Amino acid sequence: MVDSLKTYYEVSLNKRESKCKIASQTSATNSETLKSLWNEHQKVLKRMKNGNSSPEACLDFSFMDLKIKIARILFTECVFCPWKCRVDRRFEVGVCGVTKSGVASEFLHLGEEAPLIPSHTIFFAGCNLNCVYCQNWDISQNPQLGMYIRPSNLARRIDQRRRDGSRNVNFVGGDPTPNLHYVLKTMHLTTMNVPVVWNSNMYLSWESMQLLEGFVDLYLTDFKYGNDECARKLSGISNYMKVVGTNHKWANKAGDMIIRHLVLPDHGVCCSLPLMHWIYENLGEEVVINIMGQYQPQYHAFRYNDISRPTSSLEVEKVVDYAKDLGFINIIR
Repeated sequence: MVDSLKTYYEVSLNKRESKCKIASQTSATNSETLKSLWNEHQKVLKRMKNGNSSPEACLDFSFMDLKIKIARILFTECVFCPWKCRVDRRFEVGVCGVTKSGVASEFLHLGEEAPLIPSHTIFFAGCNLNCVYCQNWDISQNPQLGMYIRPSNLARRIDQRRRDGSRNVNFVGGDPTPNLHYVLKTMHLTTMNVPVVWNSNMYLSWESMQLLEGFVDLYLTDFKYGNDECARKLSGISNYMKVVGTNHKWANKAGDMIIRHLVLPDHGVCCSLPLMHWIYENLGEEVVINIMGQYQPQYHAFRYNDISRPTSSLEVEKVVDYAKDLGFINIIR
């Protein structure tokens, strides 16, 4: 597992700089139109991938500045996720319900996967999905419960948590996607070298995935379903496998990744087993997977017969055994 998360481990141990720090020290050219900004973004990414970028300590305009400027423009006609509400979120709400980013809580989390703890976990209120069984429904479906913290203040908190022993900063929710502009700005203001963990449902747009590349060190993903129909029924979204599957392929190339899959009761045949097969075929045997069995019916789950009970240990073991038989070598339990 260490080999599959090698880059993350090295940043966590301060043996190399985080992608955020590298982006903050990489020069970019400023311009005024969104098209030209995107063109420059692609050029800088290509330059960095080819090893033709020499970090500089002080820049007038960095790659992080470029990402922040693009995100700020996108925020005014929001396309952060596939809903593409195209509203000016300074004044209007889209599907996620988020206008001003609200932090519901932040703390050193000791309950995450072993490679992550202690993890400085920042929970945002609001989400671009409406999962009927959401375990964090109290904040995901109530964006107003979050408290706005100035990016400079949160950046100082992230630095202090790092000094206190955090191995990373872990942006979650709800979901962090509606807050992408805020996360980029906050991290640009940090001074400590800390790996960025993007803890998300991965229902993101092409634009958001572009902005995350060269910024996120580890994608901690929530891969929920193995088909579109269950995603439509239980989370109210369409084109699930195309969108979330494509984003997993992208993330697998862009950084380290841990995939979480919560086994739902009576969804082994339709979701868990075909999803394990899809992951193996598309992401390979070395990808790190956490097959989770702690499902408990929450929120509106009792309205649906198939998910109105806890997942049994037998159901979880069937998924684990199937994953092992496929050949996965990095399964977290």
